[in-house]
Amino acid sequence: MTYSKLFNFKTVGFRAVGAASILALAACAGETESKKVEPVEITVSEINQPVDSADAFTYANYQDVRTTHLDLNLDVNFDRKVLDGTITLDFERINDDADMLILDTQDLTIESVETLDSGNWIAVSYGLSSEDPNLGQALTIPLSETAEKVRISYETSPDAKGLQWLSPSQTAGKVHPYMFSQGQPIYARTMAPVQDTPAVRITYSAKLTTPPELVALMSASQDPNTPRDGEYEFDMPQPIPVYLLAFAVGDIDFKAINDHIGVYAEEYILDAAAEEFSETPEMEVANVELYGPYRWGRYDLIVLPPSFPYGGMENPRLSFLTPTLVAGDKSLTNVVAHELAHSWSGNLVTNATWRDSWLNEGFTSYVENRIMEALYGEDRAIMEQALDMQNLKRSLTEAPSPAYTHLKLPEDLENLDYAFSLVSYLKGANFLFFLEDRFGRERFDPFLAGYFDSYAFKSVTTEDFLTYLDENLRNRFPDVVSDAEIDAWVYGPGLPDTVRKPVSNAFTKVDNYRADWANGNISASDIPTQEWTTHEWLHFLNNMPEKITMEQMTALDETFNFTGTSNAETAFAWYMLAIKNDYKPAMPELRKFLVSVGRGKFIYRLYGALKDNGKKAWAEKVYETARPGYNPIAQDRIDAILGK
Repeated sequence: MTYSKLFNFKTVGFRAVGAASILALAACAGETESKKVEPVEITVSEINQPVDSADAFTYANYQDVRTTHLDLNLDVNFDRKVLDGTITLDFERINDDADMLILDTQDLTIESVETLDSGNWIAVSYGLSSEDPNLGQALTIPLSETAEKVRISYETSPDAKGLQWLSPSQTAGKVHPYMFSQGQPIYARTMAPVQDTPAVRITYSAKLTTPPELVALMSASQDPNTPRDGEYEFDMPQPIPVYLLAFAVGDIDFKAINDHIGVYAEEYILDAAAEEFSETPEMEVANVELYGPYRWGRYDLIVLPPSFPYGGMENPRLSFLTPTLVAGDKSLTNVVAHELAHSWSGNLVTNATWRDSWLNEGFTSYVENRIMEALYGEDRAIMEQALDMQNLKRSLTEAPSPAYTHLKLPEDLENLDYAFSLVSYLKGANFLFFLEDRFGRERFDPFLAGYFDSYAFKSVTTEDFLTYLDENLRNRFPDVVSDAEIDAWVYGPGLPDTVRKPVSNAFTKVDNYRADWANGNISASDIPTQEWTTHEWLHFLNNMPEKITMEQMTALDETFNFTGTSNAETAFAWYMLAIKNDYKPAMPELRKFLVSVGRGKFIYRLYGALKDNGKKAWAEKVYETARPGYNPIAQDRIDAILGK
């Protein structure tokens, strides 16, 4: 697919000129930082953009010129809700004849562009393409033969999708504002002009200026004891894809778990979070024993405000987490295991394109389960596999076409939400379970550790992994798996017949009790739930009959106090059941849940269920109240669900 067809570049608003003309304008600009040069609009043919880019979600000409280091100097302006300052980019020419650097931007105000040439910063003219609603604008910068760096003065938009600005009233403390970012998958371009593709890895340094009473954090090296003074410096010496560029600024405190792992959070939840995640060091040890050294220095966690739209985000050195994980019984810490596992699968070895997202999420889901088994035993690992399999089968039925149930996603992928469906996570994990079962852990574990080591700090494709699999495992043991079986997993629809079929003895007992209760053989109070884990409760609720009576719903609620439970996972399962069965006593607490929780895993399906069960008008009223507190990413999703 050509760029001109995909992105529909148009020449509007500015006079279009070719690369040679832009370079001439640059020469006329003079060697001064103060003289501003106005932008011109560039068409794809005039910038010699390659027609076959491996990543269809970037404008960047990274096959010709590749950025290698970013230096940020930004003011965090809460009054205007913008980041304002400069980014300086180092680059290397992959093509010696390249005379243009092309970056991704979205909703950025570009104030000036300069290149460092023979020791002098020279203001240059730059090009901006027409706006694409999903991909933003291409920023084209001419490069002379001796250009060494590029410096861009810019400002973000208050509505940047990658940044959420919370007023004091939207925080727990109610005194200070809060800002945090979300760069994955392609929102880094709303924070800075960058080559926004996982195929490109950069190191970075940064200086942030903030109100002096606030703490600034980034996905980089930082000292937990740094004083609050409004001036913060960061360094990330390991190369990362730019979607892992992350910010958090607010009234944030810190509590250590050990000498290199700790928790950042607002004061109200700090102690509880540190206790909830106290077993993170054991998770790190288990990962290291299986897959090799942790290569990132510190590993800290930050519990963000409830509007964070995900369970977690694996920003290196500083995993972002939702407060819904703080259940009080460590029952939901598999998410912490998942984000930590990304330090090997995803951050260390990264998918080169979002069509290969299973290389990040599938591998990480597999490693997560292995870590949970190492810490908590085989029974818990199997329960989580069984729950995941139920969710995966549901997700497969929701795919828009069979091609979206392949691990390698189709070339015409347009909506990046499909790159993060449960297919990438759980079908990907089950492919690795299949390989583990066939080759045995004594072979597969060293193989996977070798894979992480061989591709450390690199970006790879599905085909890279399959080649490595052939060369390092299948060729050594040629009769273990066939080409047809591999193809069925990677390039075929649905779940192959070779999928692992997890059976939990604990869940079998739950099924029997549920059946006896549903058939009227026992009452809810007769079910021996005293030792049940969250996993057993979820299996109990998720597999209820489609329709149950009001008397049964009331009996369950009165016996087990589901309505208003503080366990977010159990609450979600119960509210889904309440919506489907029109259980009105749950509706006030469901409203509180939707207003106070911004995690997409819960709210997307709840709003969808409300719409599908005749409660769209009620959902819209709740959403009117809740929407200002949701992340922009969640707002877009729910707008679409409710047809806004």
